[in-house]
Amino acid sequence: MYNMRMANSLQELLQNKNFDEPPEIKIIKDFLHTHYSSDCEVTVQPQQIAITVRGSALAGALRMRLHDLKTLCHTDKRLTIRIV
Repeated sequence: MYNMRMANSLQELLQNKNFDEPPEIKIIKDFLHTHYSSDCEVTVQPQQIAITVRGSALAGALRMRLHDLKTLCHTDKRLTIRIV
């Protein structure tokens, strides 16, 4: 009986959970895909948004466009770039 209640509670939690990613993530991923034909990982934190890319060449090119990207995102958070 206990396992059945737990399963039902978990199912209710998952049904009510909003799995949508923040709009900043979609904007940044679309920007990189459109302008650089590249993928990235984006981590949103309280004070910053970390963009993880592959290679220093892409990171350098993206660094020049951070102001444009920040304007597109409509955010006051600091944008940082990480290289893998």
